[in-house]
Amino acid sequence: MTAKPSARAHALAGLIFLLAAGCSSVRPLVDTPNYYGGRETYPEAQIPAALKTPEADILYVSDRTQTLTKEGRLDYDAARSRSMAFGAATVEIGKGATWPDIVAASQSLAREKKIPMTMKSVEERGRFPETPLPFSIVDGKPLVDQTVAARYSDIAAALRDNIRSRLAVADAPEVFLFIPGFNTPFDEAAFITAEIWHFAGRRGVPIVYSWPSGSGGAFGYFTDRESGEFTVYHLKEFLRLLADVPELTRIHILTHSRGSDVVTTALRELMIESRAAGRDPRKEFRIDNLIMAAPDLDFGVVEQRLVAEKFGAAVGRITIYTSEKDGALRLSQLLMKGTRFGRINSDDLSDDDVEIFANIRNVNFISVEDPGGFVGHSYFRKDPAVLADIVALIRTGGAPDSLARGLQLMPRNFWRLPKDYMVTP
Repeated sequence: MTAKPSARAHALAGLIFLLAAGCSSVRPLVDTPNYYGGRETYPEAQIPAALKTPEADILYVSDRTQTLTKEGRLDYDAARSRSMAFGAATVEIGKGATWPDIVAASQSLAREKKIPMTMKSVEERGRFPETPLPFSIVDGKPLVDQTVAARYSDIAAALRDNIRSRLAVADAPEVFLFIPGFNTPFDEAAFITAEIWHFAGRRGVPIVYSWPSGSGGAFGYFTDRESGEFTVYHLKEFLRLLADVPELTRIHILTHSRGSDVVTTALRELMIESRAAGRDPRKEFRIDNLIMAAPDLDFGVVEQRLVAEKFGAAVGRITIYTSEKDGALRLSQLLMKGTRFGRINSDDLSDDDVEIFANIRNVNFISVEDPGGFVGHSYFRKDPAVLADIVALIRTGGAPDSLARGLQLMPRNFWRLPKDYMVTP
């Protein structure tokens, strides 16, 4: 008699199906967020003249391995690189469109046609030496090879200068940093960064930290999970580097799915390091917003590694978008056996959790009623209601009950985000 497949086997098969979806160098711009088209108009007047162009110049930092597209353009695949690189990815919004065309489409909730996004060029500007840097033990202490250390410092200085030059053009001394989740190829991560930065009014400097996810195959989900652990050291180095740019006063971090584990692990280690040295991580790293969309994190691990470490005090505001209807996280939960942070509701919080979050006052759970789609995992950009709230949060920094956002309070620290959020009657 043939045994019936287990629930975990079905879950793995489901994740394999999700991982089968690839990405090309062209795809449509997401729908206009509900923030525009009624309540607000696209803030063209606030955008510097140099940024009023159909192109989005995205700074990328990555520890993926270099490759080439079939057309011969530089690309990065899902293989890991021991060296971290940075460069510029130029995303074109609208084929042959003018800036007025882009503005009109960006505040229209009912476009007549789709607007293509194209990866126009990718140019690597610098590459750090491979890590770990070579070292020896002298008098019981590690001593890094000075020649390699000097080269590492030179590349770091070049990256800081690149950020400074971009800040000089921006309308605000801030950074929008996107860290993608599992199964997100390089081009797709840059596209997401470009469209969210664009709809947020092109504020500050757009940066994507593109770690080696998108392995695909039967075990791609597990490969991506381990690649997320691999990239933590490099992400920490980059966040330290951002902290060393005094002109930068504010950082908004948006992360999705497994990217939430990458970000929180790196930030937790930096936070512990900062406090141990007698510094204030809130002032040192200047992270104003940490936005976690559909975080693929074990809730029990979050409680013990983040809440117990008083993680929230190191960030200005933490916003978690959750949905019980998230199909990908449902499969992940079946597979990993732990409640996913991106699927929790108010009943999952203990009385102690509620008291802790209430005292911290800067952690908010946004309950997405209808994530839409077959999978319902990429709602943070595909749902105009959710994208509208993210745009409002980045642009205004307002609390969930602020005039700019106006979410509905639910029990405990949860706020309701309905499908018609910000839609003008």
